[in-house]
Amino acid sequence: MSAILNHAIRRQFGATAARNMSGTAAVAGEHSGGYKVWKRLSFFVAVPAVGLCMLNAYLKHQEEHDKPRQEFVKYEYLRRREKRFPWGEGQKSLFHNPHVNPLPDGYEH
Repeated sequence: MSAILNHAIRRQFGATAARNMSGTAAVAGEHSGGYKVWKRLSFFVAVPAVGLCMLNAYLKHQEEHDKPRQEFVKYEYLRRREKRFPWGEGQKSLFHNPHVNPLPDGYEH
């Protein structure tokens, strides 16, 4: 029974694949300037879109840059150092940013 089922499935998928590949090739015939469409799309849509994204990122960065830093409040449950970090003086994490990340005693600058 399984041999008959196996043969039927193989015949069905083989016929389907042969039918799908019997049509004309995708590269046959005229291209009729399809590259011109993509070239124009690249220059008139993609490049201005990238420029607008760059402008948006720059303006958002300037907006964040102008904000004053939050006042440091020392909470007993934040920035606890049970064990020193194995690099430097042991108080700064590996990706420490002195302008944003405070130490347990406060900001550096």
